[in-house]
Amino acid sequence: MDLNIFSEVNVNTFKRVAAVTATMILALGSLAACGSNSGDAGSGSGDTADGATIALLLPETKTTRYESFDKPLFEAKVKELCPKCKVNYLNADQDASKQQQQAESALTDGASVLVLDPVDGKAATSIVKSAQSSNVPVVAYDRFIEGADYYISFNNERVGEMQGEALVEATGNKGDILMLNGSPTDPNAAQFKKGAHSVLDKSGLNIIAEYDNPDWSPDNAQKFTSSQFNKIDPSSLVGVYAANDGQAGGVFAAFRAEGLDSVPPITGQDAELAGIQRIVAGQQYMTVYKPIKIEAEKAAELAVNIVTGKDVSGTTDYEGVASYILDPIAVTKDKVKDTVVADGFYEVADICTAEYADACKAAGLS
Repeated sequence: MDLNIFSEVNVNTFKRVAAVTATMILALGSLAACGSNSGDAGSGSGDTADGATIALLLPETKTTRYESFDKPLFEAKVKELCPKCKVNYLNADQDASKQQQQAESALTDGASVLVLDPVDGKAATSIVKSAQSSNVPVVAYDRFIEGADYYISFNNERVGEMQGEALVEATGNKGDILMLNGSPTDPNAAQFKKGAHSVLDKSGLNIIAEYDNPDWSPDNAQKFTSSQFNKIDPSSLVGVYAANDGQAGGVFAAFRAEGLDSVPPITGQDAELAGIQRIVAGQQYMTVYKPIKIEAEKAAELAVNIVTGKDVSGTTDYEGVASYILDPIAVTKDKVKDTVVADGFYEVADICTAEYADACKAAGLS
């Protein structure tokens, strides 16, 4: 027998066996990779932890919190927990149709989860259905959306109660007030309003005019308040319920335009820097501080857990949706130092600019 031929046959056979074996190993590897993603949310290109896409959709920019706090805090936490994950940030500029288009774009681009703060809570249910039909879960962020997979926010009725309680205390529970609520399309606004009315309606205060602000606009708040001054003497008001700090600023501007030396107690919400400065200066009575860092970081943690297939625990039920409901904090002048400053939300230097230096000193913030 020709040993050279025998040797050549063996070599060729070995090569074929090796090739088949390599193919089987690659196939098994692919199956294992698919198996590791079973149960992971999302059907787009970013299904795995490495390189997963998390879409963050926020509603507007008129309220300073979204661009200044929610967005950067969320992005930083995602980067910490999942360095290779990508955050696709989109802001709807208070346009529900634009947000619908942004959500569709995010799904097309392969988002594995949508973290959605809706412009219009009811309209956003269509976004939820569209996402879920693609096996992409939705986290309702800050504002509730029926049918969402998860919801994270603060106790919004309690926010309204705190505002109402503060106004009752500040006014001595007697006299006429104005009431400025948030947008009718914002589900949170309805909860703030309900909570506030639960306190004000049984108080000694008389709501002489009430306004639902279509887009939370400070300009609209100023115009509404000024229009009331054509009907009543502004000095006759003992207080104003403003659902957030932006509107409180508009209310204060309306009083200032009347040339009044002082303003009645005005409520607020969001602990915006301008609102805190007005509180220190005695131009606004209170705000409601919702530690956005806790909310944004919890949402980021939840989103990362979803895309990496980790267990989500510690939720409570809110209208059939697994939820995290956080506690708000009422802030008056005497509590600024122990809340927003102590938490590092603002530095004293941020608040105590030259215009507010004397007021800060009087409030013990210098």
